[in-house]
Amino acid sequence: MTGIRTHWSLVPAALAAVLLAACVRKPPAPLAAAEAAYQETRWLKDQIDVTRARGAQTSPRGVALSDLLAQYRAARARLAAALPSDRIGMTGDEDGRALDVMRRTLAKDLREEDEPAAAPGPPGAIDCDYDAAALARSRDGTRLLGERMYACFGRAAHALPFEGTTLDRLTVFSLLPVTDDAARRRRLFLAFGPVWTSINGDDNPATSPYRQLVRLTAARLLSDKSSIEAGAADLGIAAGAVETWLTSVLETWRRISPDGAIEPWDFAYRAGKASRALRAAIPLESLRAVNDRFYKDLGADITALGVHYDLEPRDGKDPVAFTTFGARPRLVDGAWVPGEPWVFASYKVGSVDNLNELLHESGHAVHIAAIRTRPAFMEWPDSDLFTEAIADVAALEMFEPEWQRRYLGTEVPLPDSIGSKYSGIVMDTAWALFEIRMHRTPEADPNRVWTEITERYFRIRPHPELSWWALRGQLINLPGYMLNYAIGAILVADLRARVKELHGPYAEGDPAWYAWMSGRLYRFGLERPSRQVIEEFLGRPISPRALLDDMARARPAS
Repeated sequence: MTGIRTHWSLVPAALAAVLLAACVRKPPAPLAAAEAAYQETRWLKDQIDVTRARGAQTSPRGVALSDLLAQYRAARARLAAALPSDRIGMTGDEDGRALDVMRRTLAKDLREEDEPAAAPGPPGAIDCDYDAAALARSRDGTRLLGERMYACFGRAAHALPFEGTTLDRLTVFSLLPVTDDAARRRRLFLAFGPVWTSINGDDNPATSPYRQLVRLTAARLLSDKSSIEAGAADLGIAAGAVETWLTSVLETWRRISPDGAIEPWDFAYRAGKASRALRAAIPLESLRAVNDRFYKDLGADITALGVHYDLEPRDGKDPVAFTTFGARPRLVDGAWVPGEPWVFASYKVGSVDNLNELLHESGHAVHIAAIRTRPAFMEWPDSDLFTEAIADVAALEMFEPEWQRRYLGTEVPLPDSIGSKYSGIVMDTAWALFEIRMHRTPEADPNRVWTEITERYFRIRPHPELSWWALRGQLINLPGYMLNYAIGAILVADLRARVKELHGPYAEGDPAWYAWMSGRLYRFGLERPSRQVIEEFLGRPISPRALLDDMARARPAS
């Protein structure tokens, strides 16, 4: 498949007018040369990343991965040589920040690529019978242990044995809310066992991979004088308030949920009335059609924006859905040429969860397609929390009755829909709280920490013998990242309320929506700090009030 090169004239005129208004000031000549080299190096690295994520040896444009790697190494060397050693001749703070970003990115993200371009081995070639403690003690132990854990997690997540066949992790998640037979739900839930083992082993303090990893990451945070909550502080949320906000969300869930203890395999089912009612309206083949129609109705034509999708399951594919640049928007002869965002996920069934995830990832895609700034700032925002939140400003409309009627041809009662919406959010919130507490006390037993959280807030019967918290790849390769989903849910509720206040409802589409959003939230990249963008849009600091009010809609009318 070749990459889509879309002419700017295909993008809606209103969006073009907003985004072409973004002014890119001409920098001093040495910095301009460095920025051109940076743009080239970034483009090659994006192509390499997409090619690898596709499990291919040839890029979407037909270039061999080995050639891309050679071109990247040469471009990286040119970039390193071109970066000015000082700020002489630069005027204003923006040029200095651009230089700092390029230097930092070269060291952190644009690393040398010396490994051979060999095809990845089969999943069975991964050695998952390893000594986690020995790997943790090795030089660069955090990275090596994390990579091994993630590889074994991926292998397990793609081949879960169940009733004579194999399922993947996302399919099991999708089946739990719609499986009526309680005994079968329990068997489905226990099918996650290989995933739990890949992360936590047998929960032995001396041999558990996770217990080794969390000690390393907690020690690193301590040495850096940082914490899991540090990212929230960058957005003006006091570190001491983070846990209070998380527990307020979880306490609200407890208040709006039915009384009575449940088993862990029944949690998704109890909150899954909407999933069961809408299942027939979301067959697998409808996922892309619904996704594309909704975003087109918002003025964000997926095809015109050059968004690509890789949604077929395959061995060795990353088990976590994600979106990446592919190619970044760029200014050519005074006109913007769109990028080529790529969305990666694996879907075997249609479901509310899978549709919601696809809409979320497409939210990332239309966001990065709208960034309009100089090459040094053509990047995700400086806050992962903000990035995750704005991906859901559109996606969460699927839980509104008006959206369901228009795009699915049916609807469910609002309390059931809101309950389904927040069941996933509160589970992410529980994982965020779990990570905070584990990094605060890394010697604690993760099974018991998770049991305490889920028993209190979800009324789930204790099962400390099961490592059923060990289901998210982010716990391995991105320790602390779950907080972005949890606080991001608070932020997105605040943003969604403000969008509707300033611009109006959009559950049934609004062709002016994308251009309006692009000029106010999407276009900045690293040009402005996320906190500035958010507070200018909200007119105040972030607050959890909008989310708590929205959750309250799950209470049936009296």
